[in-house]
Parts: sequence; structure tokens; C-alpha cells
Amino acid sequence: MAVAETMVQTGGGGAWLRRAEPVAIPVLALLAGLAVFGLFLLTQGRSPFAFLAYVWQGAFGSAFSWQNTLSRAAPLLMAALCVALPARLGLVVIGGEGAIVLGGVAAGAMALPLAGMPGPVGIPLMALAAMVAGGIWIGLAGALRHYRGVNETISSLLLSYIAIALMNHLVEGPLRDPASLNKPSTAPLDEALRVGMLPGLSVHWGLAFGILACILCWVLIERTTWGFAARIAGGNVRAAQVQGLPVGKLILGFTALGGAFAGLAGFFEVAAIHGSANASLAAGYGYTGILIAFLARHNALAIIPVAILLAGFDASSGLVQRRMDLPDATMAVLQGIVFMAILMSDAAYGRLAIFKPKGG
Repeated sequence: MAVAETMVQTGGGGAWLRRAEPVAIPVLALLAGLAVFGLFLLTQGRSPFAFLAYVWQGAFGSAFSWQNTLSRAAPLLMAALCVALPARLGLVVIGGEGAIVLGGVAAGAMALPLAGMPGPVGIPLMALAAMVAGGIWIGLAGALRHYRGVNETISSLLLSYIAIALMNHLVEGPLRDPASLNKPSTAPLDEALRVGMLPGLSVHWGLAFGILACILCWVLIERTTWGFAARIAGGNVRAAQVQGLPVGKLILGFTALGGAFAGLAGFFEVAAIHGSANASLAAGYGYTGILIAFLARHNALAIIPVAILLAGFDASSGLVQRRMDLPDATMAVLQGIVFMAILMSDAAYGRLAIFKPKGG
């Protein structure tokens, strides 16, 4: 009896259709983007099926491919959170690249006075410095939005360019290691301050921390009063203010937290990959994180598989370029097409008959 009553209240079996819509529409948008990209390949005299085969081979076809993909997914997980967390408040923050870069520089700079210190002490301090730098940088975009009404999309993007310029100034000037000739960088990290690999894998610990961060952010959004307040504010700011919710604190807190995760991604790039802060920090992870967050509908748990998928495309780009004689910008074209498909798919929500229960 109780089950029947619940079925009536939720619209019967149509409830699962409403739950499936946020998953099905992004998947359909992704497939549509791949189809359009396939047409693009045909205009270049290339086979879309061969492209997909090489992507599978380069991203998931072997243990080495999987480890390469997962290594690239680590920073993407945290870069996507930089977009997804403010998005739950209705904010579109796209400056994660700047937070990654400054987080990496902060980690490299913090390593200088920590030389000779044990790893269990020095590594957390480097990570903290990176998170503080990233949190302040993206939190600044939130502060400009809250206190001055500056559009966070524009301000975060411009702050990203400033961050990259600041990184270049620091690694080529005050923080430059004199021994770095052709590629200016900070001094190499002590071996004790390097982040190692996960047991049994050639993938650094950034992947585990990225997955853990996504899980914790999902709990924050879906299972805490702060997350509930953020969702209310994201749906209707005026209603949230009328109810007395601290909208300003939410904006500052969620933008700073997103920036802190992006800064943590920069820390792992320095401590696990490069061994110092240099221009390689500006690798475009922050921009790919935008696509991942939108494709995952800003759901922190959905970010995990989407980040792995996009990392697979990135990991296979070299193989695709060699085997199909395509320029290295090919994957950027694919990402652009998919991003446009995702943005256009927003118009489909609530409009497709297949996701409407009968009689609804």
C-alpha cells in the first residue's frame, strides 16, 4: 500500500525518467558532438572509425594506456571541481587554469625553505601553500561578484591570464634557478618532497586525492546544510536572501574551495610530474575542466568518469596524430565541438517527450 501511494505521489514509473534525464541528455550531446566531429574528419579524408579505434588503443587498450590516462585524469578531476562547486550557486567560473598555475608556483616556492625537511612535514606544507594560493585567486573572482557585481565569468578568465603572466615573471625572475638555462624554472625539489606513485601503479597519488575530493564535494553538496543552502541560492538568489541564507559567505566559500582544489592540482603537477615550477604548468587542464564540469552537469561524482574519458582523449592524441597524420590541434577541435553540443543540449531539458511520464 505504501509503495502504491509512493508511486502515485511520484508520478508512477515516470519518476525514473526524470532521474535519467540529467544523465541521458549529456550522453546524447556527447554522441552528437562525436558525430559532428566524424563529419569533420570525413572532410579531411580520414575515417571516424579509425579515429575511435586509435583513441581506444591509446587511452584504454593496454595497462600502459590506462596508466597514462589515469595520470592525466588526476589534475582534470580537481580542475573540474573548480568549475562545478561555484556552479551550484549559479556562478560560471572558468579561471581554473590560473589557480592551477599559481598553486604550482606556490608549491615550488614553498619547497625552497623546506629543503632538507622530511617529506611527511614538507609535502603537506607545500600542498597547503598551493591550496591557499588557488583559493585566494578564485575567491577573488567570488569577492568581485559579491561586493562589486563584477561578472565572475569575465573576471575569472582575466585573472587566469594575469596568473599565467605572474607565473612567467616569477619563474623567469625572482624564483628562477640559475641552473635552468633553456627552460626557466624554480629549483628542483628535494627527493623527499616528491610525491610518489600509488602502490602497484605508475600513477601518482594525485589521482587518489582527486577522486577523494570529488566524493567529499558530493557529500558537501548533497548531504550538508551548506550544500543545501548553496543549491537553494543557485536556484533563486532572492528566495535564499529572503530566507536569511548567507549568500555572500556561500559565494566566497565555494569559489575559494573550488580554487583550492585547482591549486592542489598545481601542487601535484610540481611535486609528482615536473619536479619544479615552470611554464609547463599552463597545460590547459583548467580549460578542459570546464568541459568536464558541464558534461557532468556539475555533479561531483559524475566528474570522475567524465574526467577519465576526456583524459583518454588527451592520452591518445599523440597516437592519433602519428597514425592518421592529423595536426596536434585535432583534439582541441573535438573538445570545442563537444562543448558546443553540451551548451546547446541545455535547451532540451524538460522538452523531450521521452522523459515525460504518461499523463504528465
